[in-house]
Amino acid sequence: MIRWRSLVPMAMAGVLAPMCLCTTVLTAPPPTPVDTVTDTLFGVAVADPYRWLEDGGDPQVHAWTEAQYRHFRDYVDSYPGRETLEGEIRDLMHVGAITPPQPCGDMYFWTEREAGQDHAVLYMKRGPAGSREKLMDPNAITGDNTVALDWYFVSPDGALIAYGLSSSGSELSTLYVLETKSLTLLPDSIPFTRAAALAWEADNAGFYYTRFPEPGTVPSGDENYYRRVYYHELGSDWRNDPLVFGDQLTKTDWPWVTMSPNGDHVFFGAYTGSRQTDLYYRDENGIRLLTEDADAYFEIIPDDGRFFVLTDLDAPGNRVLSGSYDHPERTAWAEIIPEENRTIQSVQVIAHRLVVHSLENAAGRLDIYSYDGILEESITLPTLGSVTSIYGEPGGSEMFFLFESFNFPPTVFRYEFAAKLLSLYDRLDIDIDLSDIDVRMVWYESLDKTPISMFLVGRRDAPRDSANPVLLYGYGGFNVSQKPYFSKTLSLWFKRGGLFAYPHLRGGGEYGERWHRAGMLEQKQNTFDDFIAAAEYLFREGLTSPERLAIEGGSNGGLLIGAVITQRPDLCRAAICGVPLLDMLRYHLFLIARLWVPEYGSAEDSAQFAFLHRYSPYHHIRPGENYPALLLTAAESDSRVDPLHARKFAARMQAAVGPDTPVLLRIESKAGHGQGKPISRQIEETVDEWCFLFKALGLSLDASN
Repeated sequence: MIRWRSLVPMAMAGVLAPMCLCTTVLTAPPPTPVDTVTDTLFGVAVADPYRWLEDGGDPQVHAWTEAQYRHFRDYVDSYPGRETLEGEIRDLMHVGAITPPQPCGDMYFWTEREAGQDHAVLYMKRGPAGSREKLMDPNAITGDNTVALDWYFVSPDGALIAYGLSSSGSELSTLYVLETKSLTLLPDSIPFTRAAALAWEADNAGFYYTRFPEPGTVPSGDENYYRRVYYHELGSDWRNDPLVFGDQLTKTDWPWVTMSPNGDHVFFGAYTGSRQTDLYYRDENGIRLLTEDADAYFEIIPDDGRFFVLTDLDAPGNRVLSGSYDHPERTAWAEIIPEENRTIQSVQVIAHRLVVHSLENAAGRLDIYSYDGILEESITLPTLGSVTSIYGEPGGSEMFFLFESFNFPPTVFRYEFAAKLLSLYDRLDIDIDLSDIDVRMVWYESLDKTPISMFLVGRRDAPRDSANPVLLYGYGGFNVSQKPYFSKTLSLWFKRGGLFAYPHLRGGGEYGERWHRAGMLEQKQNTFDDFIAAAEYLFREGLTSPERLAIEGGSNGGLLIGAVITQRPDLCRAAICGVPLLDMLRYHLFLIARLWVPEYGSAEDSAQFAFLHRYSPYHHIRPGENYPALLLTAAESDSRVDPLHARKFAARMQAAVGPDTPVLLRIESKAGHGQGKPISRQIEETVDEWCFLFKALGLSLDASN
């Protein structure tokens, strides 16, 4: 389960000001029949009045969903500033997007989305001075603007590239292979390659890859499980590809494959939940487990003469070990980079060195080490921000990476190892003055006195008082780190005086595995407490008030928002709950959700049922409570979180609140969890969300204010 995050934009013509909504008349939501099903779980009777809304294929559910969408449209379309908001957001979001180039031999590969395009295009150039050539353009596929490029893997010499395409945001990729010299699409095509891991043979004869089972080969309903590693020889029928790795795994394990640059050494591994605990090595005697009886995370970084391991074994903030192919067993590994006051995020072999990306108080840091663990250089980054997408070759001489922050647009940097020279390679052209945007870190105490850090972002000279509107965003799960990022539209929120708060909740990965485990399973309540404490800090410091606070989260963050508003309905005035998990007693029964049982637990286990039942948002809605205005968003083609959660929660919440509290449901067709969504649809969703928030918070776009 990966993080979902909206673009959190706000655009307005004038200074944020209160808008009187006393004459606003809310239309009644569509009626929802009650058909209660009661389950008895470990002696506890659990009533589910809207079980019938789980079946998205039921015509009655479809009709109800359409009626809910019309009800939603009545609310957001009546916001007086909608036309202004839409125009400004459209102008901002049509700006393009860039990524760093990936060197392969004397070739470079990257994706780029130009202004006005719905999707990023895959490009290459031959040599540093070559002209760019278009390899794959999803925008050129006629008849369906939801087709998107999901991923790509380039062969070591750049001669071939495998990539995945899917439509409607489903992420259910089909793999294709392109010959880059002639730009010829080869006949090889492999379905069921969602989120593929892939490793090319050094001679380009074929590749190892992950694939899900063909429907009919596993029990019905299990098509989202049993991901396994296969080997494909170019030109052969994928149906005959031999299974290479995975027989020993459970159906919910998530295997991957990687290979040394020369192709002589192959490693396999498997995730269980967000934990990568099993590491395997293939030699002449077969495939053997290297990490038996070790409850720790292991990531392999293979080179030709040796391999490296990133692990949290005896080091919650991670450390780096070195291993030998002659004696690959774990007992022979040696520590070369110890755990320090940081959290190591990734290690890569580039230019015969180790490039180590870390987080220090949730901000990016980039260091270069020798193979023996000697620090050669710490790269000076422009400001407090994030490093992503680091590319370079094991035997190369350069690397590229993307840097961004709340007040620093996405910029590609190039580093030359011999000269130790960092230079600007490319940057997103943004016509926005960010010089007055302040980014600072604050600390506050959670309910149990644990210190929690939070980014506060806003204009330096903006007023700070209880009338100030603040957007508080949270996630807190799956070891995912909330790092600084750039949003074109969010910059306008800053410039009009709005404040953005971005806390680092337990369950995330900002401070290592101990931090992650403090917000999962029976300790999940810590995540909610951390978020509530963030809001209380904002109130205590006089930065806003409950009447001017909006909260937002998506996916695992949607669970967060559902839990917070059911536990503390007085905390805020408006909430956006995106693609959420909300029925935590039945979530594991749908789509790929059994993959998340290691993170959340399952109601099939008596002890885990107890703590899930204590916070499951759907089961804690209280009739007559004064809940905040609520927008729930979901998507019909979401292959991760079933939209049933949003449907059931909306119905139960609408039955609980009075006529003056908007509870709205926006379920989008031909869209998924967020990946691959066309910019045109992102614009529509963004405008809708912020019309809802402006109206619910009582904020005006009138420049005279």
